[in-house]
Amino acid sequence: MNLKDHEYVNYDLEDINDLRNELQRDQAILRGLNVTIPYKEEIIPFLDEIDAEALNIGAVNTIKILPGNKLKGYNTDAYGFEKALKSIWRGSEKRALILGTGGASKAIAHVLHKTGIEFLYVSRKKGNDFTITYDDLDMDIITAHELIINCSPVGTFPNVEDCPKLPYEYLTEKHLLFDLIYNPEKTTFMKMGEKAGSLVINGYSMLVYQAEKAWEIWNS
Repeated sequence: MNLKDHEYVNYDLEDINDLRNELQRDQAILRGLNVTIPYKEEIIPFLDEIDAEALNIGAVNTIKILPGNKLKGYNTDAYGFEKALKSIWRGSEKRALILGTGGASKAIAHVLHKTGIEFLYVSRKKGNDFTITYDDLDMDIITAHELIINCSPVGTFPNVEDCPKLPYEYLTEKHLLFDLIYNPEKTTFMKMGEKAGSLVINGYSMLVYQAEKAWEIWNS
């Protein structure tokens, strides 16, 4: 857009409590913020306002600076995931597994519920009735859940050989694997899906869509 007086910079926080100091230092020039792992839930107590959808999701990844330097939280991950999913979803995948239970997974669950897709969370630890462990995964569960979404950081650069602990031998051409990771472009999770004939997509288009929505929020 040739906005030569703009820049997008990284605030690499060791502790979420450092946020206020960073904001006070740059408050005169800040327009908004994005929030990434692991702070999408932890950021909420620092906000002055929260958008209704973000409140319902329980996670925030976009913040707008309001007059008086007040902070309002939004979730654009849900928007980005919904657009990306609909670009590839065949409509036949009616049940899903969400790998991971962090802030990103909450936006994905919100979209699946809205779309009418039943889902289970998969975590390293047993949770409620909607959460199973990786050790619980077997042929019946994989066969019954044709949409599998990786919301965990497993497989992200530089650990590109890693992948979620799934029984990949039960994947078929009926499965759709969506990896929120976009670096590397093709994760081991995706490669294992392709090997089984499954449809695969990475998180790059979701990244673009959520960023466009954030830009719209900051400039509205």
